Amino acid sequence: MWHAYNVPIISEGSMSMSKRIEVDDDVYAHIAGHTQHIGESASDILRRLLNLPKGTAQPVLASAASQRRIFDVLNHADLAEQRSVVARFLHILAMLYRCHADDFSRVLQVRGRDRIYFAASENELAQAGNSTNPKQIPASPYWVITNNNTTRKKSMLTQVAKELGYSEADAEKIRDFL
Repeated sequence: MWHAYNVPIISEGSMSMSKRIEVDDDVYAHIAGHTQHIGESASDILRRLLNLPKGTAQPVLASAASQRRIFDVLNHADLAEQRSVVARFLHILAMLYRCHADDFSRVLQVRGRDRIYFAASENELAQAGNSTNPKQIPASPYWVITNNNTTRKKSMLTQVAKELGYSEADAEKIRDFL
């Protein structure tokens, strides 16, 4: 098992870049166990543990939520625990909501030719068609239909990712998590 992180790296010319690294679960637990305050970055923890000097690049000021992407919070171990396609589908949507809660209402625009896929209530989906099997996206106020096939669910994930600002290539990566 492993976790992936985007870690700020200082390169020549003091340009701050983010590199993705994979670490084993025990290493992740060790890093997380040495957090001294909420919001402390993995880089800051590692600098402290390794006695490295503070970087000279200034962080970009933006809200933490707007910087987060699904690739920062979704890991293969969590996906492997989801025993069905519907469970994985809901988990991926929950992680997208977690990263993009402020913009997630955009998914309400994702629709089929004659069908709505997302709604703010179970009742809205139930009234929109027969046997929609609506499920609440975990830890969100949104609902999604789940009685469609895997290919349609993948298409829905691709459309959701694009609505949330992901590139075509990243939307395909998200789709392939399913």
